[in-house]
Formats: sequence, C-alpha cells, structure tokens
Amino acid sequence: MKISAQIFPRPVALITTISKDGSPNVATFSFIMPISFEPKFVALAVGENRFTLTNLETTKEFGLNILKREQVRLAQICGSYSGKDIDKFKLAGLSVEKAKEIRPPLIKEAPISLECKVEFTQKFGDHYLVVGKVVREIIREEKFDPLLHYTGDSFFTWRSLISP
Repeated sequence: MKISAQIFPRPVALITTISKDGSPNVATFSFIMPISFEPKFVALAVGENRFTLTNLETTKEFGLNILKREQVRLAQICGSYSGKDIDKFKLAGLSVEKAKEIRPPLIKEAPISLECKVEFTQKFGDHYLVVGKVVREIIREEKFDPLLHYTGDSFFTWRSLISP
C-alpha cells in the first residue's frame, strides 16, 4: 500500500515554477506541509523525475496555490500531464497573476497563494524534500472548503471543524 493511502487526507495545492528560459509550469501536489510559524516555511516532497523538480533546482522559487473543493478538476488536469509536453495553464483554463517577490506566476483562482524561495533541498528515497521560505502571502478568500487528497484520483472535503 502506498504511503499516500496510509497518511491522509492532505491539502491540495498547485505549485507554480518557472524554467531557466522563463517558461511557467504548474503541477498538482498534496505532499505539502507548513514547518514554521515565524518566519513562515513550507515543505513539499517532489518526485525525482518531475519537471517541477528541474525548475525548482534551477530557479529556486515557487508559488504554492491552495485549492478549494470546487477546484478538483484543476487538480486532476494539472496532475495528469507533464509541463514538458503541454501548457497546463491553457488546458485547465487557469488565470495567472504576476507575483511580486518571485518569477513564477500565481493562480488567481486559488483562495490562498504563497510566494516562496527555496532554502533547502535534500533527497529522501524516491522524492526530494524542498523547503521554501514564504516571502509573500496573498489571501483572496478566508473561508473556504479546502480540497483534500487521499491517493490517485481520490479526493476528500470537510464540512465542519471539530474543536474540543
């Protein structure tokens, strides 16, 4: 059984990167997590053969764009193709927004976007752990039902917050 089916659900985000020649890419990720409150740091695990990893290693910047429940189609499209072969922004009908602190674009449809600079990269098994410092955050929507990932094409949502 894959670890993704053992540790779930996880928030879903579109990670935006840019290549050395300036071409943008977008990919779906759920192996993401916050790792520090102040300053803000986030981590993502990237498969060793992903086009996103090449861009991260080259340009050292990324946008982390959180998805909401209604955006499951965007997650499926951006997670099903390689940016080497197809323009996923166009295929998914995404609207881009120019970032202020990084070169990769942000996704206008995302309720939250974080502009991040890569601080650390290390290989662990078949993935690389990439740690990014959040240099700017854009909150477009504060209350939304986040899209959560199980494994493969299976997703979750939640309807109520449980507090003790």
